[in-house]
Amino acid sequence: MKKILKITIPILFLFVLGYVGYKIVSQINHKKEVAENIKSIPKFAYQNTKGGIFTGENIKENTATLFVYYNSECDFCNEEAKSIQHNIEKFKDFQLVFISFELQEKIVQFAQKFNLYNYDNVHFLCDSKATFATTFDVKSLPCLVLYDKEQQLIEKIKGQVKAETILKKLKIED
Repeated sequence: MKKILKITIPILFLFVLGYVGYKIVSQINHKKEVAENIKSIPKFAYQNTKGGIFTGENIKENTATLFVYYNSECDFCNEEAKSIQHNIEKFKDFQLVFISFELQEKIVQFAQKFNLYNYDNVHFLCDSKATFATTFDVKSLPCLVLYDKEQQLIEKIKGQVKAETILKKLKIED
């Protein structure tokens, strides 16, 4: 019995160690793949609040784009939207895409609360299948993903940031 345990325990240990190593390598490879995929705006399709579908094809050419992943009940997200709203005229040359996994009604209420609903360069999208977070490697709210006018990643910002900071980063390529 002792001899069986002496053989079984090391084999079991090696198996567990191999499995953990495999999972770590898989996770690292997945992170590299996602990082590569978001270097330029990845393919996506989300329902907009006006009943249509908004895809990467709707992104205006030669226009820097800001994706804002938010939740209407998040205080930091609300402050982010308020900061953008107070500086909305400065964002006129950029495309702003707000995305939430909430119901359409909540998204529309959020847009109306911050008077952002009727601007041609501001879009509100519903991520009903919760794919934005994995597609754009987002793990916190709010999260901002900034792309230049060539649709190349400038930066991914986790958490709330002032509108002035966003504007400076978006204008890097101008």
